[in-house]
Amino acid sequence: MTKTKKFRENNPKQLTLLPPSLSDWLPANHPSYFVSEVVEGLDFSGIYGRYTELRGYPPYEPRMMV
Repeated sequence: MTKTKKFRENNPKQLTLLPPSLSDWLPANHPSYFVSEVVEGLDFSGIYGRYTELRGYPPYEPRMMV
């Protein structure tokens, strides 16, 4: 059985300490929503395929880094 590397969780809708939610803080037409949509549409399979190292702390989720 081959193990695969897990990534640190990426949850852009996660509630934060202040503000409670980024959507409560940013206006509906803020450019960050556009950037988020573009990133969600990108193909990251080439990056995910290269993560094979199982040692150490999990890497950051590539979508979050973009």
